[in-house]
Amino acid sequence: MLRYKAKTVATSAIILGALIVGGCASPQPIGLLYYGASIPEGGTSEVVATKSGSAQCTSILALVAQGDCTIEAAKSAGGIKRVAYVDRKVENILGIYGKYTITVYGD
Repeated sequence: MLRYKAKTVATSAIILGALIVGGCASPQPIGLLYYGASIPEGGTSEVVATKSGSAQCTSILALVAQGDCTIEAAKSAGGIKRVAYVDRKVENILGIYGKYTITVYGD
């Protein structure tokens, strides 16, 4: 019985280690306890950014999510017709509470 538990613990440690190290190769940062990052989504040099608008969504316990964090909602909030670039900000605490904000810059 003790041998079985040792194998289970060792296997679990290997899987957890692989997940943690695998995050190093991710194109985006990963945080198991807390995640707070701003990530550029892209843009163009054809439009000058004179305005900005944001839209936000929230998630609780990964069971309930609400809000409209689309680019269209952010454009509407800022009165933007043409998009110069978009930023995304994500904040998540243990998967219990998450806040997602899209900010659009343009004219």
